[in-house]
Amino acid sequence: MSEKVVFSQLSRKFIDENDATPAEAQQVVYYSLAIGHHLGVIDCLEAALTCPWDEYLAWIAILEAGSDARRKMEGVPKYGEIVIDFNHVQMLARAFDEARAAQTPQQQEWSKLMLSMLHDIHQESAIYLMVRRLRD
Repeated sequence: MSEKVVFSQLSRKFIDENDATPAEAQQVVYYSLAIGHHLGVIDCLEAALTCPWDEYLAWIAILEAGSDARRKMEGVPKYGEIVIDFNHVQMLARAFDEARAAQTPQQQEWSKLMLSMLHDIHQESAIYLMVRRLRD
């Protein structure tokens, strides 16, 4: 049985992008999307990064021991999945950027992609990542 960790990113928003939403109304739109789950709205997630299980564990082991970022990423082995949202962007971006010097080339590629996904969340706070442990 092989195991892997899949980072899935919100790929579609349920907003008509053709009409510009005034900044004052943007939070109302986000709230509507949040409660939309109770109204039958479904988030569309798309796999953006896949890591073999053992390599994921080695990758996050490079993050500073005891740091909030490492504890967050250790949620995958502990709980089976985690959500990364706007509240985690700065903490994780700093940690993955600082860890790159000690990483293998493969880990550096994953960190680069992770930083890109975190940037997407920073630019649009409705975006989030679902990180799950999958067993085949």
